[in-house]
Amino acid sequence: MTSTSGLSLPIPRASLLWLLLAQGLVVMPFLQHIPGTIIGLWLACTLWRVQIFRMRARHPGAWFKGGLLVGTAGGVYLARGSLVGLEAGAALLVAAFVLKMLEMQTRRDALVLIFLGFFCVVVGYLFEDNLLWAAFTLLPVSTLLAALIGLQSSNSQGDSLKLALKLLLQAVPLMLLLFLFFPRLEPLWSLPQPSNKGLTGLSDSMAPGDMAELSKSAALVFRASFEGPIPARNQLYWRSLTLEQFDGRRWSQSLRAQTVQVPQWEKRGDALSYSIVMEPSGRPWLSSLDVGESNLADVRQMNDFRLQRRRPVEQSLLYNVTSWPDATREAQLNENIQRQDLQLPAKGNPQARQWANDLARRYRKPDALAEAMLDYFAREPYHYTLKPPTLGPDSIDDFLFESRGGFCAHYAGAMTFVLRAAGIPARVVAGYQGGELNPDGQYLTVRQFDAHAWVEYWQPGVGWRSVDPTAAVAPQRIEQGLEQALAADEAFLADSPMSALRYRNVPWLNSMRLSWDNLNYGWQRWVLGYQGQEQLRVLNRWFSGLETPAFIGGLGLLLGVFALWVFKPWQRESDSQLRLFNAFERLLARHGLRRLPGEGAEEFSRRAALLLPGHAEAIAAFTREFQAQRYAGHTSSPAELRRRLKQLRRRLPWRLSAIKDTHDSR
Repeated sequence: MTSTSGLSLPIPRASLLWLLLAQGLVVMPFLQHIPGTIIGLWLACTLWRVQIFRMRARHPGAWFKGGLLVGTAGGVYLARGSLVGLEAGAALLVAAFVLKMLEMQTRRDALVLIFLGFFCVVVGYLFEDNLLWAAFTLLPVSTLLAALIGLQSSNSQGDSLKLALKLLLQAVPLMLLLFLFFPRLEPLWSLPQPSNKGLTGLSDSMAPGDMAELSKSAALVFRASFEGPIPARNQLYWRSLTLEQFDGRRWSQSLRAQTVQVPQWEKRGDALSYSIVMEPSGRPWLSSLDVGESNLADVRQMNDFRLQRRRPVEQSLLYNVTSWPDATREAQLNENIQRQDLQLPAKGNPQARQWANDLARRYRKPDALAEAMLDYFAREPYHYTLKPPTLGPDSIDDFLFESRGGFCAHYAGAMTFVLRAAGIPARVVAGYQGGELNPDGQYLTVRQFDAHAWVEYWQPGVGWRSVDPTAAVAPQRIEQGLEQALAADEAFLADSPMSALRYRNVPWLNSMRLSWDNLNYGWQRWVLGYQGQEQLRVLNRWFSGLETPAFIGGLGLLLGVFALWVFKPWQRESDSQLRLFNAFERLLARHGLRRLPGEGAEEFSRRAALLLPGHAEAIAAFTREFQAQRYAGHTSSPAELRRRLKQLRRRLPWRLSAIKDTHDSR
């Protein structure tokens, strides 16, 4: 005699096959986020599991499983440098999912594996949240459901899949209701994002070559939709941050720019209203046109006019902005800020300093001096290139008077240096310029190769003025884009040859790329962006003014019809005796005992008493009462039968208890 439970029975063949398929579908999207050793572990465990099923291998022992677990954790630590964080946590989760398949022996183990698989699918949304990933997740979810159904029935593989798909379709109405009306709550926990996410975009400091490196990437930064006409391309300067400190080589943020104190500015001219869906950057600052205000509660305008969140952007973020391009920015500037924006190293770049002194003597007004510099850049043989020569210790002098070739950061840094040396407060602004128009959705797509740097200088009574020296050297960069500004032999995209952006000159491929991007944007804006204030705004628009009795009554009627469709009371057993006996069957089925086809109540009760000897008396009492009422015309009310069922339910433990199976063991 051996003791097992319903969950301790062997795993059906159909369910095991669905589990193997589901595991492959769950692990596949994580391939680029987990170490290669885990991929090898997955393949080895799958092969071992198949051999166990074919009875050509045994289950691993406890010591071997412990060694695998420790070795896997060590491999993740060596590959990621930590066991904490999103990528390390995901790698450990996938490893546990893989190793559980190897350890799995009973239905209980299979249930744990299935629930772990569902959790892995959800974790995948921390890495990808686009439309393609959402569609793909239907595959692992369907196969996991089919495996779950296969554990509970003897259906064939095809029947299990059909039932799984049917359950998914039935869940769609409830899913839509929850999506529309359930409030979005802030997460109670968070994980540090992968380190590479914070390095894919602009950083809080800039050397001349940094922008050139960004311009070799086609990674998406954000998409922007305007409520009215889209401004001309030469007006699309997306501010991200300002750089005010210069150490002779790099420009970086000042402490003043990071304060929350709102700068003084005055709204002038027409406002621009637009919405932005920003991709995860690992940085807190948000892109906007000058001067921008956002409606998000946790977004504030910093001292340098940029918009910034209280925490980094670690998931796709939808926010609305209103900008005033003609606003007057800080017509009066206190002396501390002026000193900050006149700061230069004590020594270095003597030629640039001398040129600045000459310009200051010739041009008394900052506007005139800045215009003279732009004319100089346009007149002299400067050129725009991603491959500038290496600069020496006096990098500004080398660029202005020797190489005369560089990227936007070279021109912006050099002009800011000269303006400061001439006694004009100035700073570098880093962000993005332009964007690709998608004609299908009438929105702009801004990518990393649109990264740009320009200059702001200040003059009394006027405030900050923006000027772009790159436009004087390579106007096609501003009017048409980066690709048109570079020489034919300078390929600016370092992405895979499979990138659709490389084939923009093929009309039909480019049209397909833009259409797919439009679908993804719609998914991000209307599905991922439907949260918080956006959800409240939509619901207020839908239900504003509808608080009438007729509307409330109609809504109640609609919910009532939906409840009838879900619960289907007309399909419930009308016979009270049979309904109670069906409840008796379900109670025993939860403990691993199901009535066989054609098996009568007496025979079923006898078999249940053998498998549950500790509860034999309660089982027999219920069965006797049922037979007396059903077949012997006993006058007892259904309440007596219900009472005996409650007694049995109270005696049986809530958990899935062990049942005893009798068989010969030899």
